[in-house]
Amino acid sequence: MITSKPAASAAFVWVWLPDATDPVVAGRLDTMADIVLFTYGQSYLARPAAIPLYLPELPLQRGPIRPRESLSIAGCIRDAGPDAWGQRVILARYAGRPTRDSDTDELGLLSYLLESGSDRIGALDFQASPTAYVPRGGDATLAEMQTAAERLQAGESLSPELEAALLRGTSIGGARPKALLYDGGRQLIAKLSTATDPYPVVKAEGVAMELARRVGLDVAPTEVTSCLGRDVLLVERFDRHGPGLRRMMLSALTLQGLEAIAGRHATYAALADDIRHRFTSPAATLRELFRRIVFNVCVGNTDDHARNHSAFWDGERLTLTPAYDLCPQLRSGTEANQAMAIGRQGQRAGRLAVCRESADVYLLSRTDADAIIDQQVGTIREQWEEAADVARLTALDKQQMWARQILNPFVFQ
Repeated sequence: MITSKPAASAAFVWVWLPDATDPVVAGRLDTMADIVLFTYGQSYLARPAAIPLYLPELPLQRGPIRPRESLSIAGCIRDAGPDAWGQRVILARYAGRPTRDSDTDELGLLSYLLESGSDRIGALDFQASPTAYVPRGGDATLAEMQTAAERLQAGESLSPELEAALLRGTSIGGARPKALLYDGGRQLIAKLSTATDPYPVVKAEGVAMELARRVGLDVAPTEVTSCLGRDVLLVERFDRHGPGLRRMMLSALTLQGLEAIAGRHATYAALADDIRHRFTSPAATLRELFRRIVFNVCVGNTDDHARNHSAFWDGERLTLTPAYDLCPQLRSGTEANQAMAIGRQGQRAGRLAVCRESADVYLLSRTDADAIIDQQVGTIREQWEEAADVARLTALDKQQMWARQILNPFVFQ
């Protein structure tokens, strides 16, 4: 049980406005029964440069704003909070040695927002004060963070130093261990492998990201390295575009107005509709989205859920972010389904034929679709070995992934 700190009932939202290097307070979050209300601050509404944190969720208006129907908190706020891994790190600070049965709900969402690191994805942060911004985090080496993650996963208690080493990565999201690094002028997310990984997860994501670049997708730069004998994937952050600058980001889950528990209802077709009506360069963006769907099918990435697709938000329009979290998944047989439906009738089978038949959803002809599919399949076949070497796959890794996750025969049925 968590006894040292009660769940927070209020928090202040701070935001980095476009082209600003310092945050300003935007408003306040308050719990009311089982939902969280948001209220813009008067000082924020008076700013000439103020933008809504997201429309239609949080329009610039006075008074408390309820979350959209079926949501417990505005999606743009939840997007900035920690997921399973970050919550587990924070829980360890209060429970000491969390187990598989530890209840992350004991702290409450606002507590997780206030306790997680400040260098979070996007351009929001959360503070207990509306006037004093105090960033949370600390400096640590990759080796220190790797050690801390392994001890936490083993159920061991952490020293204050190791707790601090993990804190900065608690707000990045996702279920797997990760940390934040600075390498010269680069800001990086370090994705860590674990002793319990059933296959080389980090290297699998590394080779998928490398192949994605080679087929021409817009993807985040990555590099596979190692630390303390473990694989590490370094991912350059694309939500930081200059010293002190941050870009506001929203997940496709938020765009579709869904809670994480209802994420199975998110679809690529609905995302395509959003792109047509609300995104910059809709035709080019629809083509890029279709190409990402084809690629996910080709490499067996069935973890393509709505939290793994995002858009930048400038206060008026949305722009698709570079692709990320492209990770081939194990499959028990040959058949596989994508996490989001590709076609309007709910077709989600991981087959290239489903992509081809759904081309019109993305304003593409069958001829366009065939050209995209042929180009990606050809490039993957031709450059697999080279990409696998870049991602440090062993000969056994290559053998186990080829025609299983990568270009499984099912995709051609």
